[in-house]
Parts: sequence; structure tokens; C-alpha cells
Amino acid sequence: MANKNSSLSNSIIDVIIPAYNEEKSIPLVIREIPDFVRNVIVANNNSTDGTKAAAEREGAIVVFEPQKGYGKACLTAMDWIDKQKIQPDIVVFLDGDYSDYPEEMADLVQPILNGEADMVIGSRAKGQKEAGSMTFPQIFGNWLATTLMRYIQKADYSDLGPFRAILWERLKDLNMVDQNFGWTIEMQIKAHKKGLRYTERPVNYRKRIGVSKVSGTVKGVFGAGYKIILTIFKYW
Repeated sequence: MANKNSSLSNSIIDVIIPAYNEEKSIPLVIREIPDFVRNVIVANNNSTDGTKAAAEREGAIVVFEPQKGYGKACLTAMDWIDKQKIQPDIVVFLDGDYSDYPEEMADLVQPILNGEADMVIGSRAKGQKEAGSMTFPQIFGNWLATTLMRYIQKADYSDLGPFRAILWERLKDLNMVDQNFGWTIEMQIKAHKKGLRYTERPVNYRKRIGVSKVSGTVKGVFGAGYKIILTIFKYW
């Protein structure tokens, strides 16, 4: 196995955090991101609070995306990275609500650094979840989506978790297009269909700060569920 510290110090790793009204949580997320990360790019998804100022105070690069949508925010951050003179080796995605544990990033990227994978999904299903951190619709939705992917695409995933790492060049090759709830599952289906080497690592999960934009509303739950199922059959 490659030396962990050496591999990290020799790799360029950027982090993308899509954020909508995460003023209270975003400083905590950024502070716990490991020092080996080069750039933290917060995609401010038309927030109406102090998310931008809070992220900039912690040293993050903030890009603005006025059109609401998780995928749209991620695409805007990717566009910023793509314009940089020196491109990263790996890009890590995580949420800005402090539900993920940024300090687990070293373990998340290790299979890529070892040359064993092109993409690593942080699996909440395999990790420890704080009581109440995931609602029943979230748990059922993840089970249904991964089960459908297994039977329809023959893809072996246990979660659609937002905490994930992928080689930058492989990510660009996926030609991501989804602008909202289908982003994570589009990435996983396309990675499988294009033959990327992927694996999962257990990650822990805690109650988010604030109200979830998806599971916190009936509209969000049904909207996300509909889009996820639609995306699965779109790439059948």
C-alpha cells in the first residue's frame, strides 16, 4: 500500500461544497476540512443569508450560482475549477450542512491514491448514523434507488451519499448535466456504464444544522424521489 501521507502531499485535491443558506454550518464544515486540500470551492446557490461572507471568512473560494439546484451549483464550481491553470488530481464533494464528517476525507480518497479506484462513494449505509440524522423517506429512497440500479444497471452501490471523491479527469469525462436532485445518481450510473473503477467507504453521518432542502419538506421528498427514479430509467 502506498504511504498515506506521501500520497496526499503529492496530490492536488479540491473540494466542492454546494450551499444554500448554510450561514451557521458552513464555517464548521470548512474548519474541519484537512490541510492537504488545495482549494475549497463553495457554490453559493443564491443564498439569502450570510453564507458567502461566512465561507469567505474561513478562506473558501465562493462562486455564485443564481439558479437554484444542487447539480447546478456543482456544475458552476466545476466550471471554476476547469478554468484554473493547474487542474486538481481529485475532486471531493460534500454538503455544507455539517452532516458529513470532513475529517474522514483522507480515508475517502485513499483508494484513489492507491490506484485502486477512480471514484469512491462515502456510504452512510455502511457507517454510523446519528439517531434522527436520516429520515425514513431518505433511508427508503436510498434503498430503492440502489436496488433499482443493481437490477437495472447491474451497478453495486449501497448509498447515494453526497460525500464522494473522484478523479477530476474522469469526472469531466462523465459529461454531467443534471441540475438538481438527480446529480448524485447520474454520476454513479454514468461511472458504472463507462467502466470506472468505483468502491465505497463507510462514513459517519449526523443531524444537519438547519432544515433539509429535500427531506425537510413534502415537496422536496417527492421531488427528489421522482427525479432519482426518472434518472435511473433515463440511463437504462
